[in-house]
Amino acid sequence: MPKIPKERLERYLGLKRDFKEERYINLNPIQRGGVLSPEARKALAEFGDGYSTCDWCPPKAARLDAIERPPIAQFMRDLAEFLGMDIARVVTRCREAKFIAFTTLGEPGDYVVVDGLAHYSTYTAIELARLKVKEVPHSGHPEFRVDLNAYADKIEEVKRETGKLPAAVLLTHVDYLYGNLNDAAAVGKICKKYGVPFLLNAAYTAGVMPIDGKKLGADIIVSSGHKSWAASAPTGILALREELADRVLARSKIVGDWSKRKFGLKEYALLGCTVMGAPLISLMASFPHVVERVERWEEEVENARYLVEQLERIEGTRQLGVKPKQHTLTHMESEGIYRASEKHKRRGFFLYEELKRRGIVGVQPGLTKHFKLNPYGLPREKVERVAKAFLEIAKEQGLKVS
Repeated sequence: MPKIPKERLERYLGLKRDFKEERYINLNPIQRGGVLSPEARKALAEFGDGYSTCDWCPPKAARLDAIERPPIAQFMRDLAEFLGMDIARVVTRCREAKFIAFTTLGEPGDYVVVDGLAHYSTYTAIELARLKVKEVPHSGHPEFRVDLNAYADKIEEVKRETGKLPAAVLLTHVDYLYGNLNDAAAVGKICKKYGVPFLLNAAYTAGVMPIDGKKLGADIIVSSGHKSWAASAPTGILALREELADRVLARSKIVGDWSKRKFGLKEYALLGCTVMGAPLISLMASFPHVVERVERWEEEVENARYLVEQLERIEGTRQLGVKPKQHTLTHMESEGIYRASEKHKRRGFFLYEELKRRGIVGVQPGLTKHFKLNPYGLPREKVERVAKAFLEIAKEQGLKVS
């Protein structure tokens, strides 16, 4: 057996995170909604051991969603109700939830219609399910507005080309590039008209803003616990209408040819159980916090609009995407800061370093012309500190500030 030197093993001891919440204002768009509640931090230590949720797994059910101690079964029911759906399951990632939906709703070669700003994991989930993709276009720079009416055109296009309807339609509720909030109900109506399952990718919305799947016409909602539900990674959410349960959550029918073993209680697309430890518990422990915080969504949007307003005071700087902001994920374009970076000795890294020096992180190192940020969950005082920092940096670089 190979022996790993002790000095190499020691580097894995005493691991610490560079950018703790108490030390830095973190604007990273994929991290703001995943900041743990105090209760979740305590629960992580309590349930950190491997299969820590399985002490009271009922032998006759032998399924994660049947466990009552801790109250996982009740949580699954509450999660579905909170999203306005009938059934919910917790899986490892939002992308896994998408794959589960695609692979159970479609046959190899079928199409899925998606918006032109869908996340790359939507495409790879479609690919892994052996399906094909049709894209609904967007308007391009500067708004990047998805043409929701074109969903009907794309459904018709698939029907003409293949003789049948798409396996599913997916809408990214808020895209990861520009933070545009799409009218899910409009797409839901189109899907209902054609009888095509409507999957809403709520990775950036469910858990941070109010969502009612039935009002939006969604048949399936997928979301990311570690992105938007104040949970530890990896956690994903799969919620669906009762009508699709027999397909998406179908139980195993396989039989061993020699042993004749069966696993009829297992939901085979989930490969049985999914998140059996601390990440699931962190999602549960943060749930009361999440239910409460979605009621403050309008305040969060106002903070994002304020930050945009302040940053747009900088010469050559503007927000991309639809205006005014309807979501906190924000994409800024700044010709002024980019020009300043070309003259700076640290080039594109100067903005990151100047912000970090002021206790602000999350803007990707090396980016100045285009950068994303997200003030979600920050108190107004910290949002104002972020705005002040950008304005100070701009003035120091000789840029005009209105």
